[in-house]
Amino acid sequence: MARAKKNGTYLNVCIENSIYEQLNEICADAGQTKTIVVERALNSYFCDYREKQKKLKKLRGK
Repeated sequence: MARAKKNGTYLNVCIENSIYEQLNEICADAGQTKTIVVERALNSYFCDYREKQKKLKKLRGK
């Protein structure tokens, strides 16, 4: 049975070979697809970024 189509957008990137190798290792260890691992990594980065921005705004009195 086919998987349901994901509501998403394709993203093509060129990354360093060493980063790609690490991605493959993590995918193999976690038993997850590259898409899932990259999505989770980006979400984590975005959350951290937003939190840091909130702290900076607070420090600046905004």
